[in-house]
Amino acid sequence: MSKLTDVHVLGARLYFLPVQTRVPLKFGPETLTSVTCARVCLTVADEAGRRAQGWGETPLSVQWVWPSTMAYEPRHQRLKAFTQRLAQAWSQFSMRGHPLEIGSDFLELQLPGLLAGFNREPQAGPEAMPWLAALVGCSAYDLALHDAYGQLLGLPVYQTYQERFMNRDLAAFLAPAEGSGASFHHAYPGQFLVPQPPTQLRAWHLVGGLDLLDPSELTGREPADGHPVLLADWIERDGLKCLKIKLRGNAAAWDRQRFLQVGRIALEKGVEWLSADFNCTVTEPAYVNEMLDYLRSEQARLYDRILYVEQPFPYDLEKHRIDVHSVSSRKPLFLDESAHDWRLVRLGRELGWTGVALKTCKTQTSALLSACWAKAHGLALMVQDLTNPMLAQIPHVLLAAHAGTIMGVETNAMQFYPEASRAEAVIHPGLYCRRQGVVDWGTVAGPGFGYRLAEMGRTLPEPAATAGE
Repeated sequence: MSKLTDVHVLGARLYFLPVQTRVPLKFGPETLTSVTCARVCLTVADEAGRRAQGWGETPLSVQWVWPSTMAYEPRHQRLKAFTQRLAQAWSQFSMRGHPLEIGSDFLELQLPGLLAGFNREPQAGPEAMPWLAALVGCSAYDLALHDAYGQLLGLPVYQTYQERFMNRDLAAFLAPAEGSGASFHHAYPGQFLVPQPPTQLRAWHLVGGLDLLDPSELTGREPADGHPVLLADWIERDGLKCLKIKLRGNAAAWDRQRFLQVGRIALEKGVEWLSADFNCTVTEPAYVNEMLDYLRSEQARLYDRILYVEQPFPYDLEKHRIDVHSVSSRKPLFLDESAHDWRLVRLGRELGWTGVALKTCKTQTSALLSACWAKAHGLALMVQDLTNPMLAQIPHVLLAAHAGTIMGVETNAMQFYPEASRAEAVIHPGLYCRRQGVVDWGTVAGPGFGYRLAEMGRTLPEPAATAGE
C-alpha cells in the first residue's frame, strides 16, 4: 500500500568538480594526485505534487573503484561518462516510494543492465568497467534522493527510516543467514541505528604509502600551505589517537618495516589505536598471519593497539572465496571493497570476516541495508573514507554517527585536499578539521542531510548533464 509521503524522481543535474591533491595518496599499486567529484541535484515530487530538491556528492576515485594496469585517463573518462548517463536513467525511473525502496529497486532493476550495456558499447575499450565503479557513480544520485526526501518532509533524513514512512519492511530487501535466528519481518532500519548519536567522533588519520615519516625524508618540495607534512606533526596538531596504515600487501619486508616505523611514532605520540589496510593485494592468509604473529611476539605494544585489519584480499569475494578464519581469529577482519551489498556481507561472514566497513560512496541505500544485516548477525561496523571533501563529508560522518562503529570514523580529506572544502568549512568547521582527535558535526541541522547549502558560498560550474523536470 502506498503512502502520501511516497515520492518519485522528476529530474537530475550533474556537476563535475575537479580537485587537486596537495600531496599524493597511494592506493595499492597506484597513486592519486587529482580526483573529480560528482555533485548531483535531484528533484522529487510526492503524491500531492509537492516538489523538493536534494543534493549528493561523491569523489570518482578511479584508482579505488577500478584497479587496473590500464592508463588512468581512459578509466577516468569512462567513469565520468557513465555517471553522466545516470542522469537520464534516474530521471526516467518511475518507481515511487521511500528513498530506500526506490534506491534498492534502482540498484536491483536498473543499474546492472545500464552497466552491461555501457560495457558493450564500441567505445568501451579493452576492459569492462567494474560494478564498484558503477556503484560510486550511482551513489551521488542515491544520496541526493535521500536528501530530497528529507527536504520535502522537513525532517532530518535519519528520522525517516521507520515504518511510518516506508511501505516495505526489511524482509523485502534482506534475507538472514541460514540458522542465524535473525529476522527482518516487521523490522525497519531505524531499529538498527543509534537512537541518540554522538556529535563528536574519533577521527582516523590515513598514513598513505607515500606519506613522510621522518625529517630526513624531506626534499624541500613539500607544500608550504600551513598544514603538516610529517606524521608526528599531524598527530600533535590534530590530537590524533587513531592511525590507519596503508600497506602494500605484496612486499612483506616493506610492510613490516612500514608498520614498525609508523608504530614507533604512534607510541611516542600517545596514539591509542592502529589499523592495517592491505588494499586487496594479498592472496594468501599466511601473509597477514605471519605479520600479525611477528608483531604479537616481538612488538606486543603495537599488536595490542591494532583494532582491526582491513580488506587484505581481492575485492571480488565471489571469485576469490578465501577462508579467512585464521586471520580473524587473531584480529577483527573487516570487509571494505568487497562489501558492495548485504549479500556479499553474508558471504564474507561465511568465509570468516567479522566486520564491515561501510561507505556512502556505495550508495546510502546499500550502506544502510548492509548495516542492518551486519548488526542483526553480530558483525562489527566501521565507516571508511573515500577521501570525502565538500558535501561528500557530511553524509559520510552522519552514517558513522548513526550506524554505530567500532571506533569513530576515518576522515582524511583534510590531509590531501583541505582547501577544496573551504566553502563548506565556513558553515561546518568541525567537520573539515580534526581537533583533539575528533570531528564534530554539531553544526549539521535542518532537513535532509542538514547541509545548510544556502549558507555556503560555492559557485558551481555548468552542469555536465541534465535530464527530466
